Amino acid sequence: MTWKQALLLSCFSAVVLLSMENRQKLRADELRREYYEEQRNEFENFVEEQNDEQEERSREAVEQWRQWHYDGLHPSYLYNRHHI
Repeated sequence: MTWKQALLLSCFSAVVLLSMENRQKLRADELRREYYEEQRNEFENFVEEQNDEQEERSREAVEQWRQWHYDGLHPSYLYNRHHI
């Protein structure tokens, strides 16, 4: 094997190794991106559930307040506003 062939072979093998390394890095980046996307989606779902529960508790508290303060003589206060 001449020195030219050895040099060409070593350059070719270096290119193949770099290509494999780049594919591994790209795959690792893709896996990392998928993982963080999944974590973000789970967190968004959690936050949405928490907000829905808080909204429901607030609605129930307001409804209880309305029932407690309703005197039975007039429609509930929301519908008994006097407009000028």
